[in-house]
Amino acid sequence: MSAAMVPTVRIQAGDFDVAAEIARLTQGRADIGAVVTFSGLCRDEQGTLSALELEHYPGMAEAEIGRIAAEAVQRWPLQGLTVIHRHGKITPGENIVLVVAASAHRQAAFEAADFLMDYLKSRAPFWKKEHRADGSEGGWVDAKETDANAARRWKPSE
Repeated sequence: MSAAMVPTVRIQAGDFDVAAEIARLTQGRADIGAVVTFSGLCRDEQGTLSALELEHYPGMAEAEIGRIAAEAVQRWPLQGLTVIHRHGKITPGENIVLVVAASAHRQAAFEAADFLMDYLKSRAPFWKKEHRADGSEGGWVDAKETDANAARRWKPSE
């Protein structure tokens, strides 16, 4: 079942098509009863942001996201899991990240997608630099304590 399922993880500069990714994951499958997707988009921060630039170490980002995805597969009975994260300069309104979790039942798919996003926000090795609409230097975006706190809720209780 889930143990044999290998998640798909891609880090890419180009955009992705949410509907095509769902179709790729579910095509020809009759064992999937729920598909939950999360797509994260670049915001314009009330008109102050012209772009967000995401940098990563090739190989390291894929490996870490692969570890997070493998943990989700171990924790929930998933029939499929796709995680795509973009890098490079992304303008407001464009896609940044996609998580597609497929399971026989909705709860597992919802929880796995939620888990993935909490960990992607707090553990995935990406660095974000803001490019301001007025041309000024926006600087690097610091990690948020709220993201780290959200990820902590998935830790097993001791």
